[in-house]
Amino acid sequence: MGLKEQIPEDIKNALRNKSTLELSVLRMLQSALKNKEIDNKKEELTDQDVIGVVGAEIKKRRDAVKEFEKVNRPDAADQEKAEIEILMKYMPEQMGEDEIRSIVKKAVEETQAEGMKDIGKVMKILMPQVKGKADGSVVNTIVREELGE
Repeated sequence: MGLKEQIPEDIKNALRNKSTLELSVLRMLQSALKNKEIDNKKEELTDQDVIGVVGAEIKKRRDAVKEFEKVNRPDAADQEKAEIEILMKYMPEQMGEDEIRSIVKKAVEETQAEGMKDIGKVMKILMPQVKGKADGSVVNTIVREELGE
């Protein structure tokens, strides 16, 4: 069963368990997936497409957490964090910092990057390798460290 088929099953389980937060998040995710299908004029989304949509939704929530923490709204930030936890079930296992760092070092060597001016080259090679498996902001930070910002 693919990720797209798993979501309706999880919605049914959330309904049975009366888990309102999970139900709300999963319905939102299902809606986002439907919008993606309409945008792409595709009948079926692949698991990679689903992971991309889930990743985008997680990023939105991480940004919201930062904003809520800026304006001293811990209750709303906690709500967003809980939604992130629910969405993370649909993402592949996340890479550790050491694993990301080793991939970054290989990409820097491969592109022969010599400084911050070459960050685009490194990211171009790197992002397809870590897509869905690592947070882009973490990857960007590590690349900047390796290039000596």
